[in-house]
Amino acid sequence: MGNARPVLGIIACQRTVGTEPAQAVIERYIRPTMQYADVAALIVPSLPDLMSASEVAGRLDGILLTGSPSNVETSRYGEAGGDGPFDPGRDEIALSIVDRMTGGGKPVFGICRGFQEINVALGGTLRRDVSASADLLAHHAAEDVAFDAMFDHLHPVHIESGGMLARAFGKDELTVNSVHFQGIGRLADGLTVEARAPDGLVEAFSTTIGSAPVLAVQWHPEWNTDTNPDSQAFFRLLGRVLRGEA
Repeated sequence: MGNARPVLGIIACQRTVGTEPAQAVIERYIRPTMQYADVAALIVPSLPDLMSASEVAGRLDGILLTGSPSNVETSRYGEAGGDGPFDPGRDEIALSIVDRMTGGGKPVFGICRGFQEINVALGGTLRRDVSASADLLAHHAAEDVAFDAMFDHLHPVHIESGGMLARAFGKDELTVNSVHFQGIGRLADGLTVEARAPDGLVEAFSTTIGSAPVLAVQWHPEWNTDTNPDSQAFFRLLGRVLRGEA
């Protein structure tokens, strides 16, 4: 690769722009990733009727599965029901690209929905009550708050000693935003917990599959990254992983 920067794929979602369907990535996921990880980026459309993950995985140096307003369909982890909105095209590309990238020894990263997708792709399940369960703290602000106020809903996470995040952050606790209605139910076999909320809910995990590193967080480091040194450290870690330096 010489002096060329790694090329990170960033998955798109099905959105509506005006009255038309669109494949889109919210820019706050793209900018801090490119800036702090120091990578080039390509948007990967979630159109499985026109493209397979195998066609693009070999052309990427890594993949980032972002957050999204949509939820992973419950049938993907063997359950029924559940609340939408759903994005089945994204489910198909995301879950299959995890398999293709790890099979090729390439890094896989996840944020929020992406964190959940990786767990499902590797055989885990989700719970859908993390904003209003008696045994958990509220992991989402009240639904009637303003958009920015959702990201002001915070809680601490404990960073597990000896892990990738502990080395990157140099501390054993972070304060993170909490903007999710779903969370980890059963953690997929082989995943190592990197961080937990005070109620025990898994907030970050990592693993290595073959030679492929995997790292994902439930919170949103892409939100106001420029004012958050911990979030900057997260994206710098992604850059080091892509370069084989972490």
